[in-house]
Amino acid sequence: MAEEASKLEFKPKFVDRYSALTDWKTFEKISMEYLRRSIRVNTLKISVAELKKRMKNWNLKQVMWCKEGFWIEHKEGRRDIGNTIEHSLGYIYVQEAASMIPPLALGAKPGERVLDMCAAPGSKTTEIAAMMKNKGLIVANDISSDRMKSLGINMERCGITNAIITRMKGQQFKDKGLMFDRILVDAPCSGTGTIRKSYKTVRIWNPIMVKRLAGMQKQLVETAYLLLKPSGTMVYSTCSCEPEENEGIVSHVLNKFKDMRMQNILLDIKRSPPVLEFEGEKYHPDVRKCLRIWPQDNDTEGFFVAKFKKSK
Repeated sequence: MAEEASKLEFKPKFVDRYSALTDWKTFEKISMEYLRRSIRVNTLKISVAELKKRMKNWNLKQVMWCKEGFWIEHKEGRRDIGNTIEHSLGYIYVQEAASMIPPLALGAKPGERVLDMCAAPGSKTTEIAAMMKNKGLIVANDISSDRMKSLGINMERCGITNAIITRMKGQQFKDKGLMFDRILVDAPCSGTGTIRKSYKTVRIWNPIMVKRLAGMQKQLVETAYLLLKPSGTMVYSTCSCEPEENEGIVSHVLNKFKDMRMQNILLDIKRSPPVLEFEGEKYHPDVRKCLRIWPQDNDTEGFFVAKFKKSK
C-alpha cells in the first residue's frame, strides 16, 4: 500500500479546491496513511463483555462515540478479521468507525418504522436493527442488484428479523404511499473522505461528477421529506468532503422545506467547522449544526452527517 501511495497523484483542481477547504498538507499526508481497522459488536447476538472474552488475542480500543465500536488489532499481526469465527457467526461487523455515526444520530427505537434508503452493503442497516432490538420495521433499499447480495448476506449473518429488502431508485418510494418515523439517506457520493481505503477515488474525481451527484442527492432528500411522518427524523450522510454534496444539500432542504429543522448531533467526537460558503454560494446559517469530520480530525475516514426533524 505504501508503494501505491507513492504513485498517487492529486489533480491540480483537487489540490486547489481542498487547499481552500482544509490544511492541504495534513489532509494529503493522512490520505496516504493506513486506515485503522474497526468493528462494531452486534448486540443482537452477543454482549460487548462476552465478545471481549472471546477475542482475547485481539487488542480492542474503544471508539469514543460508539459504545459497541472498537478499533481492533491482533496481538501477533493477524489482519484477516473477516475470517474470524466471530465474524462468521455475526457477533461482529467490520465497520469503519466514522460510518457508525449516522445510525447513532438517527436514534431509531424499538417498534418504529424506519427507511434506510441506500442500504447496501448493510453496515448501517444492521446497526439500526441492533438499536431497535429487532422490533419494529426496517425497509432496507438499494438500487444495485450486485450490492443487494451483500446486503442480504450481512442481514442474515447478523440475525436481522425486522427488515425487508427492496430494490429500486430511492426516488421511486414517493409513489408507494409509505410513511416512516425515521429515514436514513446515506447517499451515494464522490467518496472523497475514503481515499485512505480506495485511491481510485482520487483518479476518478472531477467537479462535473460532484455536481451530478449533488443533483441526485437533492432528489433523494426531497423524496425522504415526503415519506417522513410529522415529528419524524431524517439523517443525511455522506463519506464525501465536498461542500456541494454536504452543506449544499442541507441548505437546499432548509430553504425548500420550512418545516424541517436542524438538530444538533451530540457525540464525543472531534469535529471541524461546517463550510458556510463555497465558490460564491452562501449556505443556510443552520448548517452550523451539521457534523463535518475530516480524516485528520479523528484518524478515520472523512464523513458528513446532518440531522433534521420535521415539524408537526
